[in-house]
Amino acid sequence: MRKKILALSFLSLSLMSCSVALNHLPYVYKIDVNQGNMIDQAMIDQLRPNMTKRQVLYIMGSPMLVDFFHQNRWDYIYSSKKGGEDREQKAISIFFEDDQVKGIQGDLRPSAVPVAKPSTDKMVDVPKRDLEKTLWETMSGWFGYGDNRDDVKKEVEPIKPTATTQ
Repeated sequence: MRKKILALSFLSLSLMSCSVALNHLPYVYKIDVNQGNMIDQAMIDQLRPNMTKRQVLYIMGSPMLVDFFHQNRWDYIYSSKKGGEDREQKAISIFFEDDQVKGIQGDLRPSAVPVAKPSTDKMVDVPKRDLEKTLWETMSGWFGYGDNRDDVKKEVEPIKPTATTQ
């Protein structure tokens, strides 16, 4: 009986040490796990007092938790675990009064100065095209159908009304 207990305890200790050893093996890929709404400081900096729920929804996305009993509180929770590192969690609660932001509470705070989001749009100047012929006229000109001269513009004669007799 004593040998069975000793063997069982030895087996359980060896299995526990295997799990510790397997968690710290070098060159083993561990995936990143992200859960919840991604929250960063740039998003929080855009929030201002008296913003509507719709504006907050545009900036932050839909809240992770909307309590049925507290409709004026939205909770955003973000959890991230990268590789073998410890889990990092951020939580933000936004409080509303009359559908406008009245308070923000959580791990990140908005900056004191207004932040202008830089535009990522780029402007490109496109030169004006001179369309004397349609694509079909150009292509048919390559094969000898139609007028092949570039300097000729087609003029359309106006339709003259005719007298109708009854």
